[in-house]
Amino acid sequence: MKASVVIPVFNERDSLPLVVGDIPPGLVSEVVVVDNGSTDGTDLIARGLPVRLVREARRGYGSACLAGLAALEASPPDVVVFLDGDYSDHPEEMPSLLTAIEGGADLVIGSRTLGRREPGALLPQARFGNLFACFLIRLLYGYRYTDLGPFRAIRWDACRRLAMRDRTFGWTCEMQVKALRRGLRVAEVPVSYRRRVGVSKITGTVSGTLRAGYKILWTILRHGPLNVKRKT
Repeated sequence: MKASVVIPVFNERDSLPLVVGDIPPGLVSEVVVVDNGSTDGTDLIARGLPVRLVREARRGYGSACLAGLAALEASPPDVVVFLDGDYSDHPEEMPSLLTAIEGGADLVIGSRTLGRREPGALLPQARFGNLFACFLIRLLYGYRYTDLGPFRAIRWDACRRLAMRDRTFGWTCEMQVKALRRGLRVAEVPVSYRRRVGVSKITGTVSGTLRAGYKILWTILRHGPLNVKRKT
């Protein structure tokens, strides 16, 4: 099973080498780092790492993820793993996500709430927003997610079926609700979570938290209620 990793980054020069260094050797065929307009020299750091550097000038988490997918189009993998560049995730736990894919899942979410969390890693506003968003998804779509975490794996053909569009904070949520609408086989596996290197650009600020919260709720509600028939 050919797997590639997409790591969106914005000003992550200190954490990026740690993230790349912790990806288990020989597990993936390629690591694509998408620089989303960094101003701290993240791109220079990336050049010295065993990764393919892609630049996406349009700001936004979703924009960076879409650019990473576009970079893989010429020789697509079987599976794409998305991993944040701030070192809050544990890349060495990637095998558990890929094992779930091999077991039949189309989309696997690394759940921080089911796994071990370092104290202070998941800020109160992030915990509340996560719980509320998952509650709404369960109410409207009939599926119980426990997390909207960024650490995830998805089959390439399944990802293409989702026709992802969101360019900002709604990316992860869009993937999860569209997966339910398309009848994908969804699974969650516990993953560990630690305090990120540096300050979060989203939950680390009031404006970022509010904008992210609004976009996530809008993404959930815009698709409307649906009785979802899931594959098992």
